[in-house]
Amino acid sequence: MEKLLIIPTYNEKENVALILKSVFELQQNFHVLIIDDGSPDGTADIVRNHFAVYPGKLFLEERESKLGLGTAYIHGFRWALHKGYQFIFEMDADFSHNPKDLDRLYLACKTGGADVSVGSRYIPGGKIENWPGIRVNLSKGGSLYTRLITRMPIKDPTAGFVCYTNRVLEAINLDQISFVGYAFQIEMKFAAWKLGFKIKEVPITFMDRKFGVSKMNKGIVKEGIYGVLKLKWMSMFKNYRKRVKNSTENTFRKIPANTNEPSAH
Repeated sequence: MEKLLIIPTYNEKENVALILKSVFELQQNFHVLIIDDGSPDGTADIVRNHFAVYPGKLFLEERESKLGLGTAYIHGFRWALHKGYQFIFEMDADFSHNPKDLDRLYLACKTGGADVSVGSRYIPGGKIENWPGIRVNLSKGGSLYTRLITRMPIKDPTAGFVCYTNRVLEAINLDQISFVGYAFQIEMKFAAWKLGFKIKEVPITFMDRKFGVSKMNKGIVKEGIYGVLKLKWMSMFKNYRKRVKNSTENTFRKIPANTNEPSAH
């Protein structure tokens, strides 16, 4: 149980079986956790029908309603940590991320020295296909705006194709993550960066979905604009580091950023 891929879904009946097939055909021993937010189109039923096809490798967590991307991933992070996975991945269900790139994200953390690896559209070798020009410019502008406000040295801070080592997710106080929409992706990277973890970007080709309906809307754009300002302001008062109670000493220990062994505080 080394690698877990978390895929949130909402009305992805056209894609979910295909994305599962593509991931498990990689033969790299990924486990997959689908977190479905009460999709009325039967997405969860399709996943359940594949349990026998991928025994012991496919898991489903169902929530009653659409509660937001961020809460879905945090639910998945906690599930993964409880099960003891070492590398936890985020990926969309709609093939905008190529499952074949999972291995490069994994190697960046496994052997490349990264604590977090990000599938990036905006570093040399990365690109976007099948997006209209206005959407490309909006995305690039949002990434530049985010870097200017937060000072994070990440070219694609809104990227949703990510690998976290378990030590990163163990160190971050997930209760302090405020955003539930797409700004969640920015805040998670910001939290990891603020805690001193090494983030490495890996070039990918991002493709627009072929099936289903895009989740992009005006609310997402608004959250990105005002959320980044709020994130920067809150960072002056917020500590993202989890504090773990030591039951034998009745004290608290702070989880360090770049080691698996907690040090006394």
